[in-house]
Amino acid sequence: MKNPYLLLVLATLFWAGNFILSKAVSAEVPPIALAFWRWGMAFLLITVVSFSKFKRDWGLIKKHLPVLSLISLFGVAAFNTLIYLGLQHTTALNSLLLQSFFPIVVALLSFVWMGEKLRALQILGIVISLLGTLLLVAQGKLSTLLSAAFNQGDLWVMVAVFCYALYALLLRYRPPVHAFSFLIATFGLGTLMLLPFYLWEHQYVQKVHWQWNAIMTVAYLAVFPSLVSYLFFNEAVRKIGANTAGLFSHLVPLFGSIMAIVFLGEPFFRYHAIGAAFTFAGIYLVVANRSSKALK
Repeated sequence: MKNPYLLLVLATLFWAGNFILSKAVSAEVPPIALAFWRWGMAFLLITVVSFSKFKRDWGLIKKHLPVLSLISLFGVAAFNTLIYLGLQHTTALNSLLLQSFFPIVVALLSFVWMGEKLRALQILGIVISLLGTLLLVAQGKLSTLLSAAFNQGDLWVMVAVFCYALYALLLRYRPPVHAFSFLIATFGLGTLMLLPFYLWEHQYVQKVHWQWNAIMTVAYLAVFPSLVSYLFFNEAVRKIGANTAGLFSHLVPLFGSIMAIVFLGEPFFRYHAIGAAFTFAGIYLVVANRSSKALK
């Protein structure tokens, strides 16, 4: 699969499932345990499949351990753990609202850190897609946004967004190793970083209640939002850059709304259609502008 835009659509679809399922099992699986077992299982799966590639690339991986450690810290160990922590204290409305600022954080960090300038159509696309996301989150009512109260959970989510923006930008420094070798290295390092926090949580906060739905949720998180989505997202960033790839994060609340309608039986309203139209229109502006630049 070579189309980076299709890779991003699928990655965000699986990430939307991550939010719904992790919220569903929050009472049975505490946040750090959920992150630890998710990445630990993903690490084992990808290692079994691709250890030969990792062994071949070990020299480069060892040479680039400092940058790989930073990538693992922000994108693996920190991001989802902070999201899971945030969902313990905040509402779905607030978490989706804050997630919507990911492309803006990426764009700002790209400008401050790397001096990348935003084109006019790229800015317009970000604004339009953000409006679509806010419309979905607010359920078509401005009063819903204005009345949103923020708490410590929102702070966790906002820090998570910042961490993932750093991860997206750091991907440009990844060593030239096979994609599977890169995942083995970052998943393994991220799991090791989480281990002491998981042991502390297990001993002093809450143990995991391994019911069937918790096991299936961890299995889903290990395969789709972890292995598949990260592989797709990393490849897309390599091809089109963090700024454009980051814009597709607005699809997460869109897909999340669709999943809630399909799987949870929530009603479909006109604002869903309008919000989706704004989201896709903004993304289309950026993608079309990038394609036209590439042809010149």
